[in-house]
Amino acid sequence: MLARVEAVHGNMDEPALQAALPERRIVDVEGVRIGLVHIAGPRTGREERLVSWFPGCDAIVYGHTHLQRLERQGEVWIVNPGSPTERRRAPHRAMALLEVDGRRLEPRIVPLP
Repeated sequence: MLARVEAVHGNMDEPALQAALPERRIVDVEGVRIGLVHIAGPRTGREERLVSWFPGCDAIVYGHTHLQRLERQGEVWIVNPGSPTERRRAPHRAMALLEVDGRRLEPRIVPLP
């Protein structure tokens, strides 16, 4: 199994890291397209906005709220991994794992102690 780490900058990252990482990124894994962004904007219209920002993506991963989420918006997975360090209002710390096997994408939220 090949593991990859891809990143975008967040609002709390130091300026040097914000300069080194993009605000948005699309990652291609075996033909599966995954959009990444930290801030997805206001709750109202979030899903439609994310899909419009990342046309043709199979999944879109966003952060910022620290609240875990794994849902479908039409044919697109909308994923918020939560946070592995600061749970804030979330029930627990967590991360997301997106497994790709050929064109099959299997996202899941992994609770952390």
